[in-house]
Amino acid sequence: MKGIFWIVLFLLGLAGVLMPLSYLYTSSKLPPMESEFDIEKLLKHSIEGERMSLVSGMFVKPERPITFNRPDFTRLPKDLVAIYITQMGCPKFFQTPREDGVAWAWRLFSGVTIGGQPPGDGGCEALLAMRIAWKLGVRNETELAVAANKLHAFLQKDQLIAYDLAIIQFERGVVGVEDAAYKLFGKELDKLSLSELAELQLALPPYGYYDDLRTCQNAVVMKQNRDLILKYTAGEELLSPEKVHNAMAQPVFCTQRR
Repeated sequence: MKGIFWIVLFLLGLAGVLMPLSYLYTSSKLPPMESEFDIEKLLKHSIEGERMSLVSGMFVKPERPITFNRPDFTRLPKDLVAIYITQMGCPKFFQTPREDGVAWAWRLFSGVTIGGQPPGDGGCEALLAMRIAWKLGVRNETELAVAANKLHAFLQKDQLIAYDLAIIQFERGVVGVEDAAYKLFGKELDKLSLSELAELQLALPPYGYYDDLRTCQNAVVMKQNRDLILKYTAGEELLSPEKVHNAMAQPVFCTQRR
């Protein structure tokens, strides 16, 4: 028994040395992401470069600014945020404490080693951080976990949401919900009605129906899905039944342009 005890202690000690070294090695392979300034700079270079490549040589002014500004959670419609976190599976995202410490470390470790994560809204925090890391060019599973940990260290819950919604790629040059709102509805994000915000959700994860909405394909199915999104969000008490009832009475936006 003593032999087994010492073997266990040795393995634990070895893990205590190798894991930090592995983390540092993986971290050294990542783009700079020690602060919000770092990720803003990387995203600005990537997104503005893509937009610039589209307008280069054009003799008309682009419809939307090509600049990428720091995502601002306060600019997002509250109803869109309510719908989005509900569809992510974390309707209580802003009612639960931020996940940190051992629980957060175990979440990332288990995601890499056993392919699963414990329950809780920390799962949405990890998902959002990994989506941001992916946009920064990180692809390897272990590197994504390390990058998510680094981003999570300085991005709060509202910032994770704001960055995620600002960097979703819809088509070349159309990046973020503000671009998508203008492309699909011809107006700024803060001018969208509740029914339009629910339709916009269909263009976002987990659906990805941007092309269908843009070309007005399957309008009947789009309306059914939009109404289900509204009902589900109301069921979580994040939207009032009256607002949802009025929104569901509206036709799909693209059918009004025909």
